[in-house]
Amino acid sequence: MLKNFAYLFAIMLFGCAVEIAPVYPPSQALSTFKIAEDLEIQLVASELLVQDPVAMTFDENGRLWVVEMRGYMPNINGDGEDAAIGRINILMDLNHDGVMDSSIIFLDSLVLPRSIAIVDGGALVAERIPLWYAEDLDGDLKADRKTLIDSTYGGRGMPEHSPNGLWRGMDNWYYNAKSSHRYKKDGDHWIKEETEFRGQWGISHDDHGRLIYNYNWSQLHGDLVPPNYLNRNKNHTPTSGIDHGLTIDRRIFPIRSNPATNRGYIDGTLDDEGKLLEFTSACSPFVYRGTAIPELRGDIFVAEPAGNLIKRNLVDDSRPALSATSAYPDRDFLASTDERFRPVSFASGPDGGLYIADMYRGLIEHGPYMTPYLKEQTLKRGLAAPIHHGRIWRVVPKDFQALPPLIDETTTIAQIIDLLDHPDGWYRDVTQRLLVESQDFNLIEPLTNFIEGGRSPHGKMHALYVIEGLDGMTPQIGKLALAQPEWEVQIVALRLLEPWAKEDQSTAIFMNDFMLSQRYTNGHLDLQIALSAEALPPEEKLNILSAMFFTHGHDPVMRDAILSSLQNHELEMLEEIYAKESPDQMTSSEIILEMLSTAITNQGTSAKITNLLQKLDPIADSLDWRQKAILRGLTLSNVAKQKPIAVAQKPSIIADVDAMDEKLKPRIEKLEQILSWPGHEPNTTSNDTRQLLSPEEEAMFTLGRQHFMTSCAGCHGGEGEGLKRFAPPLVGSEWVLGDEERLALLVLHGVEGPIEVNGKTYGSPDILPVMPSHSILDDQTISSILTYIRCEWGHAAGPVSMSTVSRLRHRTQGRVQPWKVEDLNKHVQDKESD
Repeated sequence: MLKNFAYLFAIMLFGCAVEIAPVYPPSQALSTFKIAEDLEIQLVASELLVQDPVAMTFDENGRLWVVEMRGYMPNINGDGEDAAIGRINILMDLNHDGVMDSSIIFLDSLVLPRSIAIVDGGALVAERIPLWYAEDLDGDLKADRKTLIDSTYGGRGMPEHSPNGLWRGMDNWYYNAKSSHRYKKDGDHWIKEETEFRGQWGISHDDHGRLIYNYNWSQLHGDLVPPNYLNRNKNHTPTSGIDHGLTIDRRIFPIRSNPATNRGYIDGTLDDEGKLLEFTSACSPFVYRGTAIPELRGDIFVAEPAGNLIKRNLVDDSRPALSATSAYPDRDFLASTDERFRPVSFASGPDGGLYIADMYRGLIEHGPYMTPYLKEQTLKRGLAAPIHHGRIWRVVPKDFQALPPLIDETTTIAQIIDLLDHPDGWYRDVTQRLLVESQDFNLIEPLTNFIEGGRSPHGKMHALYVIEGLDGMTPQIGKLALAQPEWEVQIVALRLLEPWAKEDQSTAIFMNDFMLSQRYTNGHLDLQIALSAEALPPEEKLNILSAMFFTHGHDPVMRDAILSSLQNHELEMLEEIYAKESPDQMTSSEIILEMLSTAITNQGTSAKITNLLQKLDPIADSLDWRQKAILRGLTLSNVAKQKPIAVAQKPSIIADVDAMDEKLKPRIEKLEQILSWPGHEPNTTSNDTRQLLSPEEEAMFTLGRQHFMTSCAGCHGGEGEGLKRFAPPLVGSEWVLGDEERLALLVLHGVEGPIEVNGKTYGSPDILPVMPSHSILDDQTISSILTYIRCEWGHAAGPVSMSTVSRLRHRTQGRVQPWKVEDLNKHVQDKESD
């Protein structure tokens, strides 16, 4: 009822005086822009030269390849979207004045194409479902052959929720947003390999090769570690390092009203002037690595087509855990008063400028997600037409004069090696690709010389990845790279030496000596040392990882890195930590002892689990903090719903359960459910709350504990007991056990104190004045945490679904301030009266 009222109110508010959105020709559209810096925005191309651009990239000759999704939403109902009218359009600036003069259609008759990557002899092209390798066999810039690479690439084929990106990483793999696969050309065929899932629309990387992506509701995420490292240990599930949120800042600052926003009728989506308050369609995060605008180097730009603007983020990479802040407190980098300005992707090219693909259309929301409110707004405001417009813009300094391109059709492969040292990231990326695609093994020697004599660490990094792409890596080259003074180069050398260290003892010794001598000199290098230690023999590995833990064990990413390198050696690490830590004084080792215990139990080896059980022999009627951590780890393993693990005899902690502390009994009873011994098989009809969870919910519970320890335990305590000066208890809290929506809203947006828990009022300075927003966590992570805390510590409140979190996230889109307690309680009251 309230939702319907809000919808009707919005129609009344914005429907009284309907403004038909004008269609500006490019010359007039220029006057609608407001740019935050003393820069200039220039028109590069417009309709009819380009139509419906959604992605673009420059080739080595300065030609701009544009993906035109011409079939997208041809009308308000999306009728005819399956028409094969999409195409790949190559734009050319023949007189080098910064304006495109002509175009050639490389490939047409495509259904909703959305991504492209320039590759040897042509391009990778992502259509609605299939992924193609389109080749130009005669050099006329027209595709002559189209080879199917992946028939299932696009999944369900929904444009907003299908794999996209095809971004060439520094490691020579092609990565995608909204996907858990990567691709690589190997000779005449393509390899498809699993990788971590990333983002929604758009992907790029920074100068260190770290992948950057986002979600429409959370503008900036990225990888803190290279792909496919943290998932190496099959006994451990990491909860950090990948999909790291760089900022919780969701605010945007449109310079026009945005009534045609999908959930504009929901309170808090628009401000009093009808302007969007926060991101609703964040996409295509792009790390600017060009040279034309030096003051923007390293900054990340995010497109917001619904708000007709682009945000600029400043990145702090002084520590491995990247963070970002808005470049401006009350405005955005670029905004327009033109409602049809729809920035959807970025590129950089040989001139070093920042290029923007503007789909230039009124109707931007895909049909299946369009609300009745938005449909009515779109029709009344004339936004459904026209279609097949589009612009490419360029941001450069005023009076900008581009330098002549350094690569043309006459440049030989050998001549471009020095461009690996170019300050512009585009030149380095393109040069690396061309050198790898040449498959010229004669380049190994000059590339090796380049590593020794190169000017910049970034150039040396690219040179190493070229050698790897040419299959020319050797221990000698790796050792040469490790001897370079730059930590950035040393990191890449460690990665590429790992296969050799596993096979060659002298390389392993060299790597171990390097790690011992260089550890603690740089936080980024220490993280890679923890990851690369996996390649060392067991004794050396444990020595390195133990040292890394006792120095950096407070860091969740370092803990996951250590665990990723320990498969089937977790017990040795646990015993070392257990022996070094005093039973009388709790330390940060509590978390990793629990993680190690869970990994050991997941391995399912009776002898190792018996070892853990022997450490649980109680002193009096209780356990010390180390033993409690091991007990938690044992009961949080993945074996909870599988075949029980056989041990030789009844563990003493189970035999003495009646004498144990009441708080420990639920965990001990759970332990009994995963073990068998002579005369005992688990009772599958137990009344334990967790036994009532489905296998999927049990998996969410276990994952929730891991995320809880990473994101929540620092303030609420490892057992939900609350920590003085930080946060109130969760055990028995009515906020945890009460309305699930109130709890989810609290986690999504945070809450201001004081707050009453179990009859006691908590406020500053007893706790922090504000619990921060956790909106950068995805729906699965939040629902798993909530499921965990509602079903742990004797709680029986039941799980919280991902759909509940997703629905509430969308319903409260636009909220940028923490809740007040009375607002959250009012939400419950309103729901009960609805």
